[in-house]
Amino acid sequence: MFLSHEDREKWQRKYREGAYTSRLHPAVYLQQQLPALAPPCNRALDLACGAGRNALYLAAQGYQVDAVDIAAEALARGRQTAKEQQLEGISWYEHDLDTGLPAQLDQYGLVIMVRYLDIALLQAASKKLAKGGYLLAEVHLRSVTPVAGPGSDRFRAAPGDLKCAAAQLDILDYFEGLAIDPDGSTVALARLLARGR
Repeated sequence: MFLSHEDREKWQRKYREGAYTSRLHPAVYLQQQLPALAPPCNRALDLACGAGRNALYLAAQGYQVDAVDIAAEALARGRQTAKEQQLEGISWYEHDLDTGLPAQLDQYGLVIMVRYLDIALLQAASKKLAKGGYLLAEVHLRSVTPVAGPGSDRFRAAPGDLKCAAAQLDILDYFEGLAIDPDGSTVALARLLARGR
């Protein structure tokens, strides 16, 4: 199902009003896993990149990054931050991921999807990996414990969803449970690192 005009405008408004301005750090899971990876190429795809905190981190580590999001306001913020940090090597794409992946995006050493839930997209993205490339995902998980993040289970994965999405890959690391975000809030997460065959 494609995002409605109202949904698109909602995200535009959120970023215009300063949403996520304090979330400048890259995802903890990405920082933990990246040093041990040996991807077949230095091309990376950041799905639902928002204002680009993870794309910026990857570019600083030497990756050529394609960063995709629906919100032009978020992408503009990412471009500005990249300029301020004198980071090159990021291509910013405004695209509704509910319509699938842009056809020209292909052959990545690393694909990441952080805090965005779309299992079908994750499966499609795994087919964009170069042989031996890595897929890293972190999504909110359904929880009976009160946690930060989305209030609706529509935006949270059920237990096992992420692992099933990577069934055609070699799973290197998998976690489901509670974690503490850098801001001190408790979150329920599913985390996945897998490698293409």
